[in-house]
Parts: sequence; structure tokens; C-alpha cells
Amino acid sequence: MEKEVTYQSTNTYDTLNTLTSNTKTVWLVFHGIGYLSRYFIRLFQSLDPTENYIIAPQAPSKYYKNNEYNRVGSSWLTKENTSIETDNVLRYIDAVVTEEDLPGNIRFIVLGYSQGVSIASRWIASRKVYCDDFIMISGGFPKELSKNDFSFLTKKTKVTHIVGENDPYFEKAVVAKEIIRVQEILPQITFKTHSGGHELDITTIENI
Repeated sequence: MEKEVTYQSTNTYDTLNTLTSNTKTVWLVFHGIGYLSRYFIRLFQSLDPTENYIIAPQAPSKYYKNNEYNRVGSSWLTKENTSIETDNVLRYIDAVVTEEDLPGNIRFIVLGYSQGVSIASRWIASRKVYCDDFIMISGGFPKELSKNDFSFLTKKTKVTHIVGENDPYFEKAVVAKEIIRVQEILPQITFKTHSGGHELDITTIENI
């Protein structure tokens, strides 16, 4: 018999730069499967440190990536107990944002890369998060989300989806169908590509 228990848990997250009165943009960035937040956040080091503050939550499930047991990766969700795990992750993100106590007069960007797209989009939809920009990179959009989940967003929220032209995880026919579906849900979305594969190319988002 499978049972459930509720308990308090602690998790880490990483930040880059310092939140000051000079900060213009706060980025909440969600890494993909296999990453740790402290490594993922380094991809944003080229952004102006005086104007940009980056917050990278850490996926809670850790695992060893090789047989030498010296490289650690992490995952946000699996097909096992997805609903419960999603609720746990979303409550963790709530706690991160509450802890950071972000000012209201800044540009707020939510970015998801690869598996992080599913977390970013579910968090925005379930918490009705008003962000200035929502950026999805090389990730699939959750199948359960619909246009009603994002009806609170206005056209002021800029939505961008970016995928590499040589991404081995995305077949062109599948991408074409996804574009149609996501456009119906988020009609203000813009689709972009870069010449690489399944990676976050910082140059594609620096001027968004």
C-alpha cells in the first residue's frame, strides 16, 4: 500500500550579482535536466552585473551522471508522482521568490531552459505571475496547460520561444505542430531560432 506523508524540506538556490537600487532587470531562470543551478547560472555572467540580478532555483532531485559517481546532475520532475512533485516544486519556487523580496519597479523575466520550460510555465500559470518577459528555450510546453491558464496575462508580457536549428531533441514536424498549439495558448508569442543545437545561447536573449 502506497501512502503519503507531509514534511518540511530545505533546498538551495543560487544568485548572481547583487540586487541594488541600480538593478533594472531580475531574471528567474530554470535550468534543464542534468544541471546544477550553480553551474547553470554561469551562462548569464555576460549580462551587465550592475543592471541584472539572476536567481536560479535548484531542481530537488539529484543523481550521479556517470559510473565514477563524481558528477552530479538534477531533475525537476519525472513521470512518477508528477502531480505531487509539481506541487512540491511550485511551493519551493514560491519560497525562493518570497525570500528574495523583489522590488516592484524592476523588469521581471522568467526563463526556462529545456526541462525548466515546464516548471517556468506551470509556475506562471498556477500562481498567475505577472512578468514582463517569459522566455522558453529548447523545451516543450506542458500538455495540460490551456489558454485559460494564461488569460490573466496582457499583451505587455513579451513571450519568446527559442530553439536551435540543429537541436537533436526536436523534429521539425513536431515543432511545427507545437508552434500552432502554443500560439493558440499564448497569441503574443514570438518564435526564434539559432544555428546551434540543444543549448542556451546567451546572445539570443541579451537584446530581448
